[in-house]
Amino acid sequence: MTAPPDTALIDGLTTIVSQAAAAILSIRAKALDTRTKADQSPVTAADEASEAIIMEGVARLMPGVPIISEEANARAAAGAVGSDFVLIDPVDGTRELVAGRDEFTINLGLVRAGQPAFGIVAAPALGLVWRTAPGGGAERFRLPPGAAVDAASEVAPIKTRAMPKSGVVAAVSRSHFDPATDAFLTQLGTRFGAVTRLASGSAIKLCRVAEGAADVYPRLAPTHQWDVAAGHAILAAAGGTVTTPDRSTLSYPPGADALRVPGFIAWGDPSAVCRL
Repeated sequence: MTAPPDTALIDGLTTIVSQAAAAILSIRAKALDTRTKADQSPVTAADEASEAIIMEGVARLMPGVPIISEEANARAAAGAVGSDFVLIDPVDGTRELVAGRDEFTINLGLVRAGQPAFGIVAAPALGLVWRTAPGGGAERFRLPPGAAVDAASEVAPIKTRAMPKSGVVAAVSRSHFDPATDAFLTQLGTRFGAVTRLASGSAIKLCRVAEGAADVYPRLAPTHQWDVAAGHAILAAAGGTVTTPDRSTLSYPPGADALRVPGFIAWGDPSAVCRL
């Protein structure tokens, strides 16, 4: 297992994410200035402000480490040729942000040798942060947006739960649910009985599996590395795993042509992977 980062680094990065969270909420309270990108997905002034804060902070704390961020990926991805690089989604769940929902996050993850080494996921509107803990494992706490990490409260370790024999809870995408995911849930129900669907936006779904509030999260529609890496790191640290749809290990190769993830399944109980 990869050694966890030192406390000063992950605490510094958490504070930077908190500052970005405050910027998002400030802009949301005024005007988002929503526009449509070439891929027909929305982008707002909040995405751009959050990205600027995080990219500056990461470059300062981790000089020389390549950074890939959603809004800047075209120019940043070309530099991600080493074994270590940082993946940032400044607002994961922009559709939820624009719709007035609170289910959006900031995702920051470090990839090392193709696997996520640590991750931070913050939900600004909920005042929550999930992250890989500096001493190992994973944790969740409350942090007022804009506050330094030493203002955190309700700090608690989180762990996944064993797959229940019945009463499985599946986290599902509110905005990207598709027939393939529906078919997977039907198969899951055949094996484990009734499946409760917990709909949400953003990487919150990965965090729900990490904290044992859900058992599985299938995302069988395409997505991107910056959507998944931070939550993957947290889930793995909490005892879970993330696989490709064919149950092989999900990896994060660097380079401009490797940023898409064709789909994945997040499992709270790794032993369930071979039982389905």
